[in-house]
Amino acid sequence: MKKSALFIGLSVSWLAAVAQGQGGISQSDIDGFRAAYAATPGTKAIHNALANNAINALALNHENLNNLDTHFSHRVPSKGITNQRSSGRCWLFTGLNVLRAQAMTEHKLPKLELSQSYNFFWDQLEKSNLFLQGVIDTASKPFEDRTVDWLFANPLSDGGQYTGIADNLMKYGVVPIEVMGETASSKSTSTMRSLLQLRLREDGLELRRLASEGKNSDQLLSRKKEMLTQIYRILALNLGEPPVEFTWTRRDSDGMAVDTKTYTPQSF
Repeated sequence: MKKSALFIGLSVSWLAAVAQGQGGISQSDIDGFRAAYAATPGTKAIHNALANNAINALALNHENLNNLDTHFSHRVPSKGITNQRSSGRCWLFTGLNVLRAQAMTEHKLPKLELSQSYNFFWDQLEKSNLFLQGVIDTASKPFEDRTVDWLFANPLSDGGQYTGIADNLMKYGVVPIEVMGETASSKSTSTMRSLLQLRLREDGLELRRLASEGKNSDQLLSRKKEMLTQIYRILALNLGEPPVEFTWTRRDSDGMAVDTKTYTPQSF
């Protein structure tokens, strides 16, 4: 309420200042802007190009690509490249790439890629639980409280750090990418993330309402589990359901099968 009153007050003051000609955009200013923007064949061509192409692609100077020296005196050994696409999973890709490089060296594997979708699934579920539990823990605080405000502004994200991938791997293990591959939602996470954020905010408001009605801790935790069931369903529909166990064949550098075993993500 205080924030709304402050915003309205500032808006009224700003509108009054504009009405009195104090820094506002006048019609003569707009006429000047229009006159300065000459609709020449050149500007029309630029507009048409920008309307159908990315700015960075148009701004690339192809002459600079000629005679480009790509030699580096030092190179970091690589076990292949992985692509996080349009997602914020850089921390997850980095952690899994470090792990797979070590696994390939230790077990003499010609190739190996670990499933980013598998660990991303559990990351999003854990973060959803963290948000909902945070709402329960702060249910007695007013909405104006900075912690409550931050929680509802940031219920979920793609981002992470070393501790996140370490805890994730220790709890949930890993699987090869052949077992749980990428999907459209894992490659471009913005829509799924927005829907999850919307759902979590709705659930958070319900938990606060239930707490204000006098529901005890056990009742709130029980409702939270029901909410997480729906979050799990959304993730499974978008990313696929994580396997409980799987069969995987290890192959040598010639592609010949060395052994075939059944694993759990933790045993793998």
